[in-house]
Amino acid sequence: MSGLGPKTEDFRITEMGEMETDASSTHNKSGVFERYVQPCVAEMFGTTAFVFVGCASVMGSLGTSGVLQPAVAHGLTLGVMIALFGQISGGHFNPVVSLSAYLCGGMELVLLLPYIVAQVLGGMVGAGLVRAVFPSVLYDATTGGAFTVVSSDLALITLTEAILTTFLTMAVCLGAVNRQTRSPLAPFCIGLTVMANIFAGGTLSGACMNPARAFGPAVVANYWNHHWIFWVGPICGALATVSLVRLAFGDKKTRILFK
Repeated sequence: MSGLGPKTEDFRITEMGEMETDASSTHNKSGVFERYVQPCVAEMFGTTAFVFVGCASVMGSLGTSGVLQPAVAHGLTLGVMIALFGQISGGHFNPVVSLSAYLCGGMELVLLLPYIVAQVLGGMVGAGLVRAVFPSVLYDATTGGAFTVVSSDLALITLTEAILTTFLTMAVCLGAVNRQTRSPLAPFCIGLTVMANIFAGGTLSGACMNPARAFGPAVVANYWNHHWIFWVGPICGALATVSLVRLAFGDKKTRILFK
């Protein structure tokens, strides 16, 4: 009996040690998934939905002179996706939103590039789904929902994109990132901002405000007419927002002056 005691005790200690190790390993794997993998998957899915609905709305509005359908479709879809995935990834679905959120202290640097890759891939998937389901005649007539530059004044178009993106990223950074001003109504506010911006600038620049929204259809439709505008303009707008938040509108932790 006494000879069996230590062996049984040793076995239990080893068994418990293995169980604790397995539990710790499972917890770590779950933590890595929820912290790094799940947010990227959410960003890709949300961007896919946003680009699909956005491009489809452009085709659905073919033959009309207004921007009502694209504005409502983009704004509502973005608001819903943010409400659904905001607690998982932050609900960016836009490379310049991720950039401005990072520079305002709203996300980790290690996630910035994976987010952008996921968003760009989501844009291509969304645009690919549009091409798969829409008739080729309608698809070709709208270049797959890709953005078309209608003015020769490229500086004006780029400036328009910068201004509109400043409004959008300001709504994101103040409504969802900045501790002093963030609100549970952020998804609603951001979606409405996109809608209002498309009403305001849709006939000027297309009101892209999102390089992933521009890149996906450009790849699938192979349409690259002045595509750089829809990267340069939004990036400039995001940097303008970061400057304003860091210098004036941010909370004490965010501001770099007048703390």
